[in-house]
Amino acid sequence: AELLSDAEIQEKVKSLEGWTVEGKELHTTRQFKDFVEAIAFVNKIVEPAEAAGHHPDLAISYNKVTISLTTHDAGGLTANDFEMAQTLSQLSA
Repeated sequence: AELLSDAEIQEKVKSLEGWTVEGKELHTTRQFKDFVEAIAFVNKIVEPAEAAGHHPDLAISYNKVTISLTTHDAGGLTANDFEMAQTLSQLSA
């Protein structure tokens, strides 16, 4: 996968509500009613991540799930990260 330029990254992140770029990663945090709902959401991430062969880093803190995307092999952000962010943005609680 080919790294995106800073300009491409800034353009793509504009179309993703609730996502930010920090360094070489794309991040979002989703908040839920409780821990059970947060874990249910995490479980919904498994199938699309496996299908794409692109696995986000996840941090769970009670009712909050932080998703971080980067393409480790490429050393930064690629189109794959933004495609996965788009897919994950469509998942409901």
